[in-house]
Amino acid sequence: MQQIIIFILFLAAAGYMGWRIWKAFDRRNSGGCAKGCGCADDKLTSVKIK
Repeated sequence: MQQIIIFILFLAAAGYMGWRIWKAFDRRNSGGCAKGCGCADDKLTSVKIK
């Protein structure tokens, strides 16, 4: 039983690390901001071009 619990915890930790790595390299929603929140994308679209 203990091995099953440890295996589940290991899979959860590996999945979390994989998700964090994926988000670090995923550039679709980053918006050019280092935080990855997309805030810089909003600033670029709000600038009016004359």
